[in-house]
Amino acid sequence: MVANLTTPLIGIVSTTAIGRLGDATLLGGVAMASVLFDCMFWLFAFLRMSTVAFTAQSLGSGETQEIRAILVRGFIVAGLIGAGLIMLQLPLAAVLLGAMGGSEGVTRAARTYFIIRIWSAPLALANYVVLGWLIGQARATLALGVQVAINLINMTATILLVLVFDIGIAGAAIAAIIAEATGLAIGVLIAWRLSQGRLAVPRTTLFDRAKLMRMLSVNRDIMIRTAALISVFLFFTAQGARAGDVTLAANAILNNFLLISAFFLDGLANAAEQLCGRAYGARDKDAFSTATRLVVFWGFGFALAVTAVFALFGPRLIDVMTASIDVRHDARIYLIFVIISPLLGVFAFAFDGVYIGATWARDMRNLMVLSLATFLAAWFALRSFGNAGLWVALAHYAARGGLEALRYPSLLKASFH
Repeated sequence: MVANLTTPLIGIVSTTAIGRLGDATLLGGVAMASVLFDCMFWLFAFLRMSTVAFTAQSLGSGETQEIRAILVRGFIVAGLIGAGLIMLQLPLAAVLLGAMGGSEGVTRAARTYFIIRIWSAPLALANYVVLGWLIGQARATLALGVQVAINLINMTATILLVLVFDIGIAGAAIAAIIAEATGLAIGVLIAWRLSQGRLAVPRTTLFDRAKLMRMLSVNRDIMIRTAALISVFLFFTAQGARAGDVTLAANAILNNFLLISAFFLDGLANAAEQLCGRAYGARDKDAFSTATRLVVFWGFGFALAVTAVFALFGPRLIDVMTASIDVRHDARIYLIFVIISPLLGVFAFAFDGVYIGATWARDMRNLMVLSLATFLAAWFALRSFGNAGLWVALAHYAARGGLEALRYPSLLKASFH
């Protein structure tokens, strides 16, 4: 769980460092670009999710050679996707930044960050694979080590390049590349040691048709599900941008709180992916049901803790993340929505982990698309309330979690009949 918590810190550190410069335009630019990268890389989060599920299932069924094959397949896919993003960087920047609707100054700053950080794409996606592979084997401590190393390096490099050497937004983007590259080198070394120097996989095993088709099918459904989820956050950011630079910056500050909360709870989802995946691979219904109950129970416990932290320290954290008086004022107005969000999201995060571990990807995809429709309908009904209505609509994930909980018993019965 702690390993997953470090994931959003690259964008948070960049936002905080630029925020200390006291310029709302620069803060809005790096915040907008950071959200784009969070969403763009998140679109390919199936590289982590499916790797966790397939690795855990292979571990449960005793397929040791397949565990190595899963890692290599993931690296190949990550490299191809990352190279494609780099090749398409100019049209991607034009389309995505144009769609966000920020002011000229914000868009110019965001473009600078985007064009540099895009070079980290193959590295960041490969790190998803390493993280999923380690979590799938219940190597959480090693996963934590890799993620902490990435973010410590990013923090150090960002502080030096932005605040000491005064390189600005470009420095924050360069720091992200340095951190991802170092993290991948550490991850590959760990994988090599765990495999006792035998990462090579026979070609027939690596390109087994049945395994590849199952991987592609699950990844497709997870990607569609993630695209629907990303659409919510992109729409949210775009609406904030249209409300002005100060509102955009305030929402970006609070969005970092949401990311911390989300990735904290998603750490429990990772546990569900591993535990449920392993039980599913071993065809152990009792272990699967026990893991589900534990994840939901602990989810509410941690959600209460995060809610308490936000309620007690939220205003102070806002002050740390920006020096702008106007941004601080607006962020405080909408802080209440962030405070209650962890409790509303427990079922959604917990059952996402359960569904991924069992590779019930199609059902998860369908329920997420329905959740997107719920969000858009809520925003349309509440749009007259402005930014407050936008924040209320964002609580749509509570409905998604409820739908997943209702669907769970029938899927469990069908899978372990």
